[in-house]
Amino acid sequence: MGRPPSLAPRREPRTIVSNPPVIEVSGLVVEREIAILRGIDWRVERGQHWVILGANGSGKTSMLRALTGYLPPTAGTIQVLGETYGRTDWRELRKKVGLVSSSVHQMMPEGESALSAVISGKFAMIGYWGEVSGRDRARAVSILRRIEASALADRPWVHLSQGERQRVLIGRALMADPRLLILDEPCAGLDPVAREHFLQFLQRLAASRNAPAMVLVTHHVEEIMPAFSHVIVLKQGQVMASGPLRRVLDAKTLSAAFGAKVRLTRRAGRYALTVPPAASLVI
Repeated sequence: MGRPPSLAPRREPRTIVSNPPVIEVSGLVVEREIAILRGIDWRVERGQHWVILGANGSGKTSMLRALTGYLPPTAGTIQVLGETYGRTDWRELRKKVGLVSSSVHQMMPEGESALSAVISGKFAMIGYWGEVSGRDRARAVSILRRIEASALADRPWVHLSQGERQRVLIGRALMADPRLLILDEPCAGLDPVAREHFLQFLQRLAASRNAPAMVLVTHHVEEIMPAFSHVIVLKQGQVMASGPLRRVLDAKTLSAAFGAKVRLTRRAGRYALTVPPAASLVI
């Protein structure tokens, strides 16, 4: 007599991941004579905006270099936009990842206009010299409007302020329609007023419809805008804490991360860190 249908073995349906995480890092180790990154686990889901926070030398830059394929891992796995490092052409993947960093900033030709700089982002080129189609020009004009820089279209790079240059570099990154935008200490070199204007712009961009997932690298909590939802805190190449900002970011964690007693306050969604006089070192 056959087995009752209700007890018959069932084949589990194949799971198809249609929306893989934006970033998934598992057991990441990077060694170059010394350990640079040690056992990093990190997952960024769609719709999240993350901050990588830590003191100088904590591993923030090394993490970015590993994510963008410039620092091969010793062990562990790195997946970006569903692609696994070592199993895909990372040069092609970089075209889907917008990167705003000082390295790009320093290579821009002084005479290149803001409009041309934005257009060059589609081709991942510095100093684009090819023929520009009407569609690409129209898209670049639209992006300049989106980054609130339409008036800068014809202005040469050399005549742009530091804050204006950062906006143009974001526009350049957006030209490739990235699903991930990495901002590597974008406020470096900005005066306090220019920094605040730029941060307010980042807030509007992050909160806008169809915004790419954003990762902000910084060691200043004052640069964390309300639109950022999560934080990963690094120290000496390891993860100290990771998760939603409101749960993870506190004075105890930051004191350990920066090696001194600090005070952390939060008001209207913005953070401020102060170091009391003669702060004792945290061992």
